[in-house]
Amino acid sequence: MKARVVGLWAAFLAVHVLVAWLGWVYPAQPMGDVTLVYQPWSQAALAGEAIVGVTESWVYPQPAIIPMLITQIVASPLTGVVGSAGAYLIGWAILVTALDAVGFGVLVGRTGTAARRSAGWFWTAALLLLGPIGMYRIDAVTVPLAVIGGCWLVKRPATAAVVLAVAAWIKIWPGALIVAAVTAARTRGRILLAFLGVSGVVILLLSVLGAGEHLFGFVTEQTGRGLQIEAVAATPFMWMAAAGAATVEYSFEILTFQIDAPGVDLLAAVLTPLMAVAGLAVVVLGVVKAVRGASFPRLLPPLAMAIVVVLIVTNKVGSPQFQTWLIAPVVLWILFDRTRSGAPAAVVLALCGLTCLVYPLTYDALLRAELLPVLVLTARNALLIVLLVLAVRALLRVPAVRSSKRK
Repeated sequence: MKARVVGLWAAFLAVHVLVAWLGWVYPAQPMGDVTLVYQPWSQAALAGEAIVGVTESWVYPQPAIIPMLITQIVASPLTGVVGSAGAYLIGWAILVTALDAVGFGVLVGRTGTAARRSAGWFWTAALLLLGPIGMYRIDAVTVPLAVIGGCWLVKRPATAAVVLAVAAWIKIWPGALIVAAVTAARTRGRILLAFLGVSGVVILLLSVLGAGEHLFGFVTEQTGRGLQIEAVAATPFMWMAAAGAATVEYSFEILTFQIDAPGVDLLAAVLTPLMAVAGLAVVVLGVVKAVRGASFPRLLPPLAMAIVVVLIVTNKVGSPQFQTWLIAPVVLWILFDRTRSGAPAAVVLALCGLTCLVYPLTYDALLRAELLPVLVLTARNALLIVLLVLAVRALLRVPAVRSSKRK
């Protein structure tokens, strides 16, 4: 193994240890979801009580419970040493680190090329800047799966689609990579067939388990929620809150902080159809480029990034872990089209740093709508819009010329 690869691996693992530890010392409970939500859900399922997504509706796709259950197994030997909550947190960090190591191995390998090493350094830096929220959320489980699936799209499209489908059935966002791949690749038939096959098996198993009416609860559970304070669309209302014209309130049903002000409910209702329209527009643009002969390596990265950023910018939820969704598209951009990946990579790194400043470092002050955290949040949300513009512009600039090199 080359010395440069060994150094990269050492940095990657060291950052995981550091970030895992920072979760214990940073304010605002950045590990709260793991112990306050994931652990009780998994404990209830193991005890034969409620199974989220099966016996009751859930905000996540049902397979998301699997890593939570695995963590119980990993944590079990540690319970007598650090207590139930501490053991579960350590178990979660071990699970995420192990999955990331597998994904990193697929990306970098033993003798990684310059592009693969650059992608590895980007992933390492993004996790360091994002901090504990990049590890202690269910989204962290999907990042390495998305990276693995993306890396395999060229040589193993069906296998890649299976991995991405599994990731999408844990948290929906990797479906954006599947949509981008189906649009950009000549092997779209195999990719789509593999995705539908995995989805069919999952739906069949859930039906047998009795999910029934709760089968698609992860979709319906999101429809009635309000506008979260960190969402891009909430930015003007947070300035109103800073001026005393709006309030920040906690939703015990959704377990998050939302903004309350005149016009908020109407805006929240508009965002979901806006997401659908904007996402469709980006996909149509990608289809036009593909039909006109755009090459797979040029088309996939900006298309995947544009779809993912649309999901974030038009979302009425603004959870900080959404920034982890941006890691895989940039990794693929560096891998497939390194010379044009600099600007989006730099913007995503800045987004990770700003997001950590928002949550958890200044979150308590943000809940009071103090000026500095509202300003930082505004900068972060504005930068998300900049990233969307960059991705769409890059998509528009993809040469639509038929080439024998096209996949």
